[in-house]
Amino acid sequence: MVQKAKILLVDDRPENLLALEAILSALDQTLVRASSGEEALKALLTDDFAVILLDVQMPGMDGFETAAHIKRRERTRDIPIIFLTAINHGPHHTFRGYAAGAVDYISKPFDPWVLRAKVSVFVELYMKNCQLREQAALLRLQLEQGGQAGANGTKEPTGLIAELSARLAAVEEQAEALSKQLDDSADAAAVATAAHLERKLTGLRRALDALEPGADPGTPSVPPQG
Repeated sequence: MVQKAKILLVDDRPENLLALEAILSALDQTLVRASSGEEALKALLTDDFAVILLDVQMPGMDGFETAAHIKRRERTRDIPIIFLTAINHGPHHTFRGYAAGAVDYISKPFDPWVLRAKVSVFVELYMKNCQLREQAALLRLQLEQGGQAGANGTKEPTGLIAELSARLAAVEEQAEALSKQLDDSADAAAVATAAHLERKLTGLRRALDALEPGADPGTPSVPPQG
């Protein structure tokens, strides 16, 4: 069973959080509320999130400051942040949002369909990365088992290699389809994230191919980390 992705919604006004939940409920993911920057940072200490929707105008720690804290933490710095704001102070204000690490900057009132589509892209990329990490973990296990088998003079277990190859092929196919969808219509940040995912998949495939019977016995490729 595939675990649902978590989406962090940060806004000091309950009615805005309720509206975001109504818009994003169709994605069938786990929506987590935070009513302040401090509360958002606390949630990020323990949970992994696919994307963060962050209100700019909040009392105390505003969205810019919250984003700065998020980007300083190694655990959370790669989480996409979409800034939401009810006011527009012009290009300088928008630039400050991107400088703080946002992948997008949306002014209220926003089109619910557009927001849902943007969030869904990052959710899908997050799920593909989770699958890739799972394949990498299994591959590292196989590398360890292969080394032990060679040391004991026993036959290398090829069954798990075949299973890993089949699972990886499914992820590769899904990633290729997603990249085609992103080619002409997605944000630059989403395209860059998809390209990074493809590079990690390529490295994992090379490492897996090195384990196949009859492969070059030279130094195998190192499976991707993270």
